[in-house]
This record gives sequence, structure tokens and C-alpha cells, in this order.
Amino acid sequence: MNIMSYQSIPAVLKENAQKHRDKTAISYKKKGGFLSLTYEEFYERVLMLARGLRKSGMEPGDKVAIFSENRLGWAISDFGIQSAGGITVPIYATNTGKQAAYILNHCGAKIVFCSTKRQYEKLLLVKEDIPEVELVISYERFMGDLSFPVYTQYQLSEAGTPLSDEDKTFLEGQIDTITQDDILTIIYTSGTTGVPKGVLLTQRNVMINADYGARQLAIPQENKTTLSFLPLSHVLERTGGYYTTLLHGSHIAFAENVAAVMENMVEIQPTSMVSVPRLFEKIYSRVYENVHQMPRIRKKLFHKAIEVGRKYVHKKYVKQEPLGFLNVQYKIYDRLVFKKIRARFGGKLEFFVCGGAPLDKTINEFMWIIGIPVFNGYGLTETSPALTISSVGEVRFDSVGKFLKDTEAKLADDGELLVKGPQLMRGYYQNEKATKEAHVDGWFKTGDIVRIDEEGFVYIIDRKKELIVTAGGKNIAPQPIENDLRLDKCISQAIVFGDRKPYIVALLTPNLERLIDWAREQQITYIDIDELVNNRKVKDLFAERIEEINSHYPPYKTIKYFALVSREFSIEGGELTPTLKLKRKVIYKKYKELVDELYETNGSGIIAQPKKIILEN
Repeated sequence: MNIMSYQSIPAVLKENAQKHRDKTAISYKKKGGFLSLTYEEFYERVLMLARGLRKSGMEPGDKVAIFSENRLGWAISDFGIQSAGGITVPIYATNTGKQAAYILNHCGAKIVFCSTKRQYEKLLLVKEDIPEVELVISYERFMGDLSFPVYTQYQLSEAGTPLSDEDKTFLEGQIDTITQDDILTIIYTSGTTGVPKGVLLTQRNVMINADYGARQLAIPQENKTTLSFLPLSHVLERTGGYYTTLLHGSHIAFAENVAAVMENMVEIQPTSMVSVPRLFEKIYSRVYENVHQMPRIRKKLFHKAIEVGRKYVHKKYVKQEPLGFLNVQYKIYDRLVFKKIRARFGGKLEFFVCGGAPLDKTINEFMWIIGIPVFNGYGLTETSPALTISSVGEVRFDSVGKFLKDTEAKLADDGELLVKGPQLMRGYYQNEKATKEAHVDGWFKTGDIVRIDEEGFVYIIDRKKELIVTAGGKNIAPQPIENDLRLDKCISQAIVFGDRKPYIVALLTPNLERLIDWAREQQITYIDIDELVNNRKVKDLFAERIEEINSHYPPYKTIKYFALVSREFSIEGGELTPTLKLKRKVIYKKYKELVDELYETNGSGIIAQPKKIILEN
């Protein structure tokens, strides 16, 4: 389908409602099972909501906020807002009322969609701070303090009243007035380096990203089933999963939540998904955790399968050489080992698209070996998001692929990537100063240090602002070190510090399942996890693990001391973004005393000659 021959995303949906009338568009979990809407049914619900919005007083160009987790209501709201000529302003469901209030006031939204009573109560807490909000539309009916005028989405849509011919003519006429240059959405950045900035993205920005990205991926997008679990408030899931799927007439299913993704994969049996590295890290860890529990003969079979698989994927996808007998070997191990692993993820996954942060080479290679290719991409909210993506015929496991069509790029003197292209934002809403600061001589400054090889493959080094410059003047990119740490079977999460310090230190969260098993084997008694991670034997164990990782780095990049944190970093705890990236400044502020102690007392972790502890693979 030629997406760019249409003027807007609602215009494509209008076409798909005719072309794919009876085809499943969206599935969602309700009362223990998945329910679905066809394209015709979804489009009708969208037009009904657009009708309700216009009756409520919404005018073309108005900003309308969505304060919700992923669900059917989110999709109906988004397409309904656009179809009525409005601009969608998503707010992360994990945001506080105060954070939501800043966005609502800055964009001037008078109407807010919210998912649950809990989200509504967040708004109530800041009611006096959001005087322009006139109407709240909930996806669920609830009782209590309804200080704001509140309707359910069902009520506003007047779902019991069919669309009249007059309604449909008016609304479809409104859709026909939308152009590719119109603003589709304002997405607010996380604000970790200051107040959030509203990124203005046009219909063209997003449509061209969905179109060019899919074409470069070189995998047909029709007749796919995509399981969506990353927040639709984030541009990666919204463009790469949700819009790309629906614009190509395929089927999207919303996961219940992040915790239920693995279960939902088995239920829905998706063919494709968009994710961030954290999911693959968990898959990798879980598979090797299961291997750890296997009898010796099955362990040997698994490791032999991985060995053959590694040769297979490099020869087939990287070198593109004839496979010969290797093809037969791989098929045997695929039937004996890899097919069973894929069954745990639904059994029909054809590929993942990964973005948000660089995926570790070892984990990416592992996913290809087990027969679930991961295509790395790279971009930012300001670029709708994709600037690069891998493709079927061009694979490098440590690269984020090549630049999309019509994207220009060059490197600044310090290695920062500068870009131009049709996916680049219109600017920051009501912030001309920030818009100017984000550009130099017409080029957008990505803030990322990258390397581009002679074949055009792009490799991410790190965020420019996150590079560590030690007291000795050494520049250290923390992400590759953190990736290596997370690959260790004992470590779940890792973050390193060392800016303007003589050496780097690390905070680690343990793989609790593995640690508890090991503690049982070692007959270690403890009252709770806090006591366990402070046990001397446990510290010696992690000292051994880090010493092994250090052996692969020059002295200035080695971790001198570490501390164990008993609880994982989380969105709820404020340490992770909604797309599961580490909030470096937040974590440092939260654990400042612990980090400072590592420098002041020469650390509580690594000792000069750690006891040799062997943990079986």
C-alpha cells in the first residue's frame, strides 16, 4: 500500500474501512479473554467519537490530551481526535498529576481522556492548577468526587445512536480537509534535563516514517499480527507498531500490561512486535536460567545448538554465503531446541523491531540464532522516530542499520550525529529558543555520538550528555559497559558512574532467582533480600563476576568498586522511563550517598583478591 498517496492517517483508516471491512483491526483483553473490532467497526467507533467531540465544542486545531495506558479507548480517542481535526497530546499513564498538569497547561488542552478512576484522581489533586480543563472523558464508569464534568467515552460517542448520513458526510468531509502538513500530535519529552518540551510532529512526519521504515525493513507488513505493549504515549510504539500496523491493514492487539506480555504472546501468537532492549535482556536471561536447571545432557545439546546457530546466522545473514551442510545442521537443532523456545513466545513470531536504546550485540545475535530476528533501529521523538533501521539483506548485530531514504547525515567534530530529513519535527511547541538551540546551520543535533562505517552502517556509541569524563581526562561511554554487566547471569540491572572521578563505580541489582538458588546451595541463611545482598559471600560472588568483565577492558574502563541494590529500578520508583531506559540523574540523586560511599571508603564490593567462586553455566 502506498501510504504517502494519502493526505492523512485518518484518510488511510477511511480507505481501510472499505478495503478491509471485515478484517480484524484491533484486539484487546477484557474479562479474561481477547475481544476484537473489525476495520469497519473500529472506523465507526472513531467517527462516533469525532461526532461527540465536535458536539462538545472541540474545534479543528484544538489540543486534546490522552492520559491513559494502552487500550482500545486510547486508539479510538487518537483517531477520533484527528478525525475531528484536533491534535493528540499523549500523557504517560505513569505520570503524576503535577507532571500531567504541566503538559495540559502548556499545550492548552480543554479536554482530557483518562482511563480509570485512578488517573482521574490524579487530575483532581491538581484541579486548581489546570483551570483551562473543561471536560474529562473516561474509558470506565466510576463513582465519587466528579468535580470535573465527566462523561464516559461511550456516552460522548452516543454509541447507541447510529451515524446518520449527515453525520458521516460532515465527518468524512472533515477528514478530507486534513493535509500532510497539519500537526498530528505534540509529544512531550521526558524533561530529565529540564522542563519537558512539546515536539510538534506533522501527519507527513509520521506517515513517511511508517512508510519508509517498513520499506527499508523489506518485510511485507500486510497480514501481520502485532502485539503492542510499549506505551502509545511514546513515539516508538505509536509509529513503529500501532500506526504502521493499522496503516497497512494489519491486526494490532494490546497487551494487558508489561508484566503480562509473555502470557499475552502465547494467547495472541503475534507475528511481529516493537520493543526496547529490556525485553530481550529478560528473554535472554530467562532462557539461560532454564538452561541452568537442565540435566547435563540437555545443557550440552543447547550449547551445541547455539554454536551451530551462531555459524549459521553469520554465514547466511552477515556474510551472505552458501550454507551447504550447515543448513541441514541448523534445521536439526532448530527442531530439537529453538522451535521449543519460540513456542514460549506464541510460536509465530517472525521478527521484532527494537529501538529506544542500543541492543547488546550478544543478545541480538542470540535472538537471530533462535529464529526470532531483531531489526535494530535508531531515532528520537524529534524524528518521528526512525532515522535508521536494519533490513533483511543487511545485518550487523551491533549496528542500528542504515539511514532511511531521504535522510541526510553528517558528524560534528566531536562525533555527534547531525541530520536532516522529512521525518524531522516542525519544532518545539511555544519554545522557539529550544528549537533554535537544537539546530546548527540547518542540521538537527541528535545528542548522540555515533560511528558510520564505509558501508553506511550506523553504530551508536552513547548519548553525548551521558559520556563519562574521568578526573584523568578519559572519555568513557557507559552503555557498552552496562550492557556487558547485564549479560552476566547474576546481574539484572546495572548503572555506572564516574564523571570527574578518578575511576568508575557501579550500582547493580541482582538476578534474584539465580541469587536465591545460589544462596540455598551455599546454605546461606538470611531474613530478607536486604540482608542477603549484604552477605559477605554474596559480595565476593559479585566481585568475581565483575573481575571477569573487567578483564575485557583497559584499566581506565574497569569498575573499581560496586554496590548491590536489593530492589530493581522501576518506572514506579522513578528510576526508569516508561520505555524502560535508566534515568541516570534520578538514580544518582536517589543513591548519591551510596555512590559517594564507594569513593570515600574504597567501596563495599570489590576486594583486592576476591575469593574464587564458580557459578555453573
